[in-house]
Amino acid sequence: MMDTYQGAGSGPRIISWNVTARCNLACAHCYIDADEHGSSGELDTIEGMALIDQIAAVGRPILVLSGGEPLLRPDIFELAEYASGCGLAVAMGTNGILITDAVAGRVKNAGIRKVAVSLDSTDPGVHDTFRGTSGAWEKAVAGIRSLGRAGVPVQIHATLSGSDVTGIDGIIALGKDLGVRDYQFFFLVPTGRGEGLVAAPPEAHEAAIARILAHAREPGLSVRPTCAPQFVRVAARMGLDPSQWGRGCIAGTAYCRVTPTGDLTPCPYLPVPVGNIRERPFGDIWYGSGLLAALRDPDLLGGKCGRCEYRRICGGCRARAYGSGDILAEDPCCPYEPGVSEVGYD
Repeated sequence: MMDTYQGAGSGPRIISWNVTARCNLACAHCYIDADEHGSSGELDTIEGMALIDQIAAVGRPILVLSGGEPLLRPDIFELAEYASGCGLAVAMGTNGILITDAVAGRVKNAGIRKVAVSLDSTDPGVHDTFRGTSGAWEKAVAGIRSLGRAGVPVQIHATLSGSDVTGIDGIIALGKDLGVRDYQFFFLVPTGRGEGLVAAPPEAHEAAIARILAHAREPGLSVRPTCAPQFVRVAARMGLDPSQWGRGCIAGTAYCRVTPTGDLTPCPYLPVPVGNIRERPFGDIWYGSGLLAALRDPDLLGGKCGRCEYRRICGGCRARAYGSGDILAEDPCCPYEPGVSEVGYD
């Protein structure tokens, strides 16, 4: 099966698998609308292993086991160990509140190479309100400490939900105190349960991107703005090398998401199924989808994204374009006008 797609083109570099829609939190912005019940018809253990086999047939991408809350799935370590044994680089995305020293040890033993823990503020009250559960911050921080003691690398995931950018520095400072050197800052995409939330205006996005990227100058520190692909343009204007991050928006080009019931979508924030692994193998969908092929062609982009000199390294946020009515339209959250000189960033 390994040679099935040889010569078919580039496979995905990262795949996010929502292993369940069950969750023990009630986050206001949840793109999958997860709750304590989950969804019916989720892939079972055998189907999950079949999915892993199909992914291994197209390459050796990073497989992110996400949710909902993946630790609520009883077979999560069995699936992680199986994927690791197939040669995949396995990571996990979690809210962190179920991680104890014992759980962190199981994470390590299952071959999970990195765990991303959601931490949105240095203020426990702000985090708990955003996540819909009292005590979530304290348990997430304790989970990060447990992972550190087990020798499991941690990445902090912080969702930015307003115009205030000063909290970015605080999150990184807190993370350093916890021994974390890896950060992703997510810019709110109003989809799923967060469809009615109002994202920050484009100018606030630009300021936040610059604030995040300022930390990229520190040796040994990894930072990335996510769901804000124009960061590669901002990075270039700041004198940073954008190639260290790769393309801005990788939806459908190097990345995709598999839902709990087996649908493949270009990214978690783009609820547009291009196939289901119960009906077609993963590789057939990845290489055969017309929509994914369109997302891989920057010359098909519309509006100012289509005429932008950064379109090949940025691509614009396709989820936000979809939310405005056309998946290939210009990114409504980017204030840049192509060809117009910008003031440099410090």
